[in-house]
Amino acid sequence: KLIFRISSICVLKNQDKSISHHKHKKIMLTINFQPFPNLESERLVLRRLKDSDAPEVFKIRSNPERMKFVPRPLLQNEGEALAMIQMMNSKIDENTDINWGVCLKNSDKIIGFMGFYRVQPDNFRAEIGYMILPDYDGKGYVSEAVKAMLNYAFNIVGFHSIEAVIDPENGASEKVLLKNGFRKEAHFVENFFWNNEFISSAHYGILKNDFTL
Repeated sequence: KLIFRISSICVLKNQDKSISHHKHKKIMLTINFQPFPNLESERLVLRRLKDSDAPEVFKIRSNPERMKFVPRPLLQNEGEALAMIQMMNSKIDENTDINWGVCLKNSDKIIGFMGFYRVQPDNFRAEIGYMILPDYDGKGYVSEAVKAMLNYAFNIVGFHSIEAVIDPENGASEKVLLKNGFRKEAHFVENFFWNNEFISSAHYGILKNDFTL
């Protein structure tokens, strides 16, 4: 009887270990950007970037005023823009990150590019970023594109949260985020060293449950 009891205890302990292991098994989001997801909104088409988009990418990433709040080096020529496009597309093929070229519906020429970076499948989370040519500011295009991207992120891919990190002085970007339901979650003071100075960052986020079309 004693042996039976000890054996029973061992069985129960092994069952507990099995249950515990099952309960703590890591679940990750499966990321698959194939085939490439073209998106549409009322006025815009979001498509995969092409090599022929290099002139527009160069115009954006070489513009000092446009890059004022982006801690990245200015592009020096269209060759660098082409390399950037190819790098972004390779990350799509690897199901790592995704970027779209943003076009007006009556044109195939991009007015900007936007995407999700620093994708964290284990946290069901990604970071959003967006840039647009200055000529198209103030028309609501960025906000419209962001909404289409969030719908894809939450309702197609299955992300739980999306974050955005911006310069605290970038009021236009903050307006886009707040309009799309983001809330400010943190403000880090001089937490990033760039171009021989310390700069601050503001962090915004939105949960799937808080997103509405």
